[in-house]
Amino acid sequence: MASQIQTPKAISIGGEEKQRVGESLTALALRRLRRDKLTLVAMSVILVLALLSFAAPLIERYVLGVDYTSTNIDKAFLTIGAPGHILGTDDVGRDHLARLLYAGQISLSIAFISAILSLIIGVTLGVITGYYGGIVDDVVNWLITTLDSIPSLFLLIIVSGVVLRSRDLSGTIFTGPFALVLILGFLGWSGITRLVRGETLSIREREYIISARAIGSSPIRIMFTHIIPNLLSVVFITLAIDIGSLILVESALSFLGFGVRPPAASWGNMLTNANSFFTKGPHLVVAPGLLIIVTVLCLYVIGDGLRDAFDPTAID
Repeated sequence: MASQIQTPKAISIGGEEKQRVGESLTALALRRLRRDKLTLVAMSVILVLALLSFAAPLIERYVLGVDYTSTNIDKAFLTIGAPGHILGTDDVGRDHLARLLYAGQISLSIAFISAILSLIIGVTLGVITGYYGGIVDDVVNWLITTLDSIPSLFLLIIVSGVVLRSRDLSGTIFTGPFALVLILGFLGWSGITRLVRGETLSIREREYIISARAIGSSPIRIMFTHIIPNLLSVVFITLAIDIGSLILVESALSFLGFGVRPPAASWGNMLTNANSFFTKGPHLVVAPGLLIIVTVLCLYVIGDGLRDAFDPTAID
């Protein structure tokens, strides 16, 4: 019987697989994020909290019909569900929900702006030190080692105490929430600098960087065109985690009396002020504490989801 020669059959590639050919890391990350329900829920929660906080003047005027600064001792410590006050009132009769929304503006703004400021400083120093090395790298590493040798909370308390309580700075832009943004931003860049420096040391030795040097590209062009775009995944992940950490730091500083000071409200100082009235108004402690927990947890979930989405070695 004649031997039959079997010709190999062509393997057909489905439509979905065809679309993945040549897919960029960003497109791959977005596709993974769309499948990550937990991260999408966390993003939705953060978005809703941010929108409600920054729409506080409209909600206060048209929905609640109250003035969050007005006091009324006769309405002090109203419980949740009281007429005209959905989440009750505080120790001087101010609407608790309205104050939580305004406090969210300050807490979220401080965390977001401080994280972006420290990110700009950290990415800039990390790319420069990782690319050039030498004396620049030694000086920045010495500065990072010096800052990290001091407990971060202790350092923040010292700087906050000096700046926020200085009579010479009283009435200037270096008081209030803006001063706290500068303090947290300028003291929180060491971690991202170390991370970006390590990534840059790896990237600068790759073939496309060597080719860019060979054709005469300037160091600035190489940094902005080839290195920084490859650091975006690390930057986004770090930003999400840092925002959550800074909300906790701001709350801790406010709790210790070195953060946002009354009459300005933040979730941290609302928690501090309510600590004395826990037996009379437990809702004054539960609401800001719950908002801090939910916000930080969602930001950590987002950071974890971004890490998984941008992982080039993950099996899809």
